[in-house]
Amino acid sequence: MALPPQDERTLPAAVLRDLDTQPLEQSLTAVQSLIDQYGYVIVVCSRAVPEAVGRRLHTVRSLLESDRIALFRPDLPPLGLAVLARQLRQLASCDLSPGVLASAGRLLTHYLHAGALLGSVARLDRVAVNLTSHARSWVPGSQFGVIAHPEPQLTRIGPEAALAGPEFGTSMLVAKGQLQSDWITATLARTWNVQGLREVPLPAESALWWGTGRLIEFCAFLPDLPVLYQLVTSVRQSVCHWCGLDVIGDRCVFCSATAPEPPALPPSSASSASSASGSSTPSVSSRTTASTESTASTASTAYSVHENQLPAG
Repeated sequence: MALPPQDERTLPAAVLRDLDTQPLEQSLTAVQSLIDQYGYVIVVCSRAVPEAVGRRLHTVRSLLESDRIALFRPDLPPLGLAVLARQLRQLASCDLSPGVLASAGRLLTHYLHAGALLGSVARLDRVAVNLTSHARSWVPGSQFGVIAHPEPQLTRIGPEAALAGPEFGTSMLVAKGQLQSDWITATLARTWNVQGLREVPLPAESALWWGTGRLIEFCAFLPDLPVLYQLVTSVRQSVCHWCGLDVIGDRCVFCSATAPEPPALPPSSASSASSASGSSTPSVSSRTTASTESTASTASTAYSVHENQLPAG
């Protein structure tokens, strides 16, 4: 699902539909046209989609023999994934290189709080559910608050029900399924000190991901582009040793290469010196050589990135 723009700078999303059912040639043409038009393509894909979709994406990238396609499939609920894709669309308007923009997805997942209010947890397999909660799922009217990311949580909704949330200001999106409740908007949003709340349609994959259609999905996130940009640019950048793109973190999203292991430090050496008179007065001096890296923020290098880097899907 592609969310509406957060602001006037948010770039549009290109949604790749019906990848598991359309002819392969059609998929190849769609992705190649995006590469030709924008230069690089970042595909953000839910793990809840059919396996045939994932296989088709890998097939397309392999047949096109392109290092300009990044496949990013974080373990996020569908609404959280849609929020992340929109954050990347926001950042795509900034002076970030393709590799840094794609790597930013892994960083920004740490600042998302995604969950749902469920009418049943009998088929929930994304979060550990104990036998008591399973049994209570069969009690009419039972509801459960669940956090899937960043740390799994589950609680039965009652007067004392609470879910630990972010320790920073966020906005929240709410997507309603077949469950009727105001607990998220009236209780959870107030407890989390949410600064803005909007309702959006429920993603198509949500019922499958959460194991029930009786749900209300929610996601708290950082909405402001300056904050997102500062988070990304404050991380030290490096050059991928395989494809040469600038990246942040230890793995390139475009070629999947991981950073090489740092060289081992040389062992300490000891030297002895004897006195000129020949008397045995040993003196030992130890010298340890260590290479250090500066962790100070480096100056931001401007990259020529116009409206050509957007997440697809």
